[in-house]
Amino acid sequence: MAKILIVDDSSMSRRMLRNILEKDGHNVIEAKDGISAIEVYFLDRPDLVMLDLVMEGMYGLDVLTKLRELDASVQVIIASADIQKWTRSSADSAGAKGFVNKPFVSTNVLETVNTVLQGG
Repeated sequence: MAKILIVDDSSMSRRMLRNILEKDGHNVIEAKDGISAIEVYFLDRPDLVMLDLVMEGMYGLDVLTKLRELDASVQVIIASADIQKWTRSSADSAGAKGFVNKPFVSTNVLETVNTVLQGG
């Protein structure tokens, strides 16, 4: 399956996503902030990034923008509790390939992940 980088400052959110993804056979790596995420991305080259928006240090959309500047082919799914249309629109404009809401629902997460990994 895929190697997936989870970026979230909440250890509980990372643990929940890890459990969902590993049960589906994915290999999971983690970063707890934006700066670490950029470093881990270029060291480990994951197939997909699951990215929180609200984190200390670097806002998630800034991380997405930086990753896309450095690698236009990066596949990012935003994982956020923010369900505003403006937020989704901003994430789409910045190059996100998908969006999953917190709290996580396994079927929604896996459906979005599989769609993005299959090029959808």
